[in-house]
Amino acid sequence: MTARILVYTRTTAYRHDSIPAGVAALRTLGFDVDATEDPAALEAPLDPYTAVVFLSTSGEVLTETGRAGLRAYVEEGGGFAGVHAAACTEYDWPYYGELLGARFARHPAYQPGKAVIEDRDHPATRHLPAVWEFTDEWYDFRDSPRGAVHVLATADESSYDGGGMGADHPLVWCREQGAGRVFYTALGHACEAYEDPDFRAHLRGGIRWAAGLPD
Repeated sequence: MTARILVYTRTTAYRHDSIPAGVAALRTLGFDVDATEDPAALEAPLDPYTAVVFLSTSGEVLTETGRAGLRAYVEEGGGFAGVHAAACTEYDWPYYGELLGARFARHPAYQPGKAVIEDRDHPATRHLPAVWEFTDEWYDFRDSPRGAVHVLATADESSYDGGGMGADHPLVWCREQGAGRVFYTALGHACEAYEDPDFRAHLRGGIRWAAGLPD
């Protein structure tokens, strides 16, 4: 049976033009995708889904009922994945910051750079070269999540202009929350990302890991 995932794309702040490309890409990666921007979808039972994916959501996107539903889903073993601007989401809900692992602070200009892979065995990164050249916004976070998350890849700030976190700049990570699993990648700003085979495999591996599915 194909894994069913809920892809949530609601925005109340900045909206990425790449959202449709991201949804389309996820539909090609072996998932049965329900994509929505309706907060009522998070108020309904989430049991039918192996994972919930926040794809470049921004701002406050959940009702109080939706917050409670998402929290219960993850704590009871559901998978959660955040992509790019998912870190710019639900600033007013402390639990969400804990769930994701870090909150967005700023980013330099969209430009080429390098990501250093720390975990060569994780399904989200095992297919990647030790140093992955990519073009993105290279998000900075308010605080480093290291210590609270398992870091899969870091940004090499010497490879691009404007980095603000220094030598240790987590970019991709995973963690456990209650009985659930959480995966986050800061990459995925532009439509071109979702056409890149390595990035698509990165998303597939991360979401499948969060869902507890075999690689």
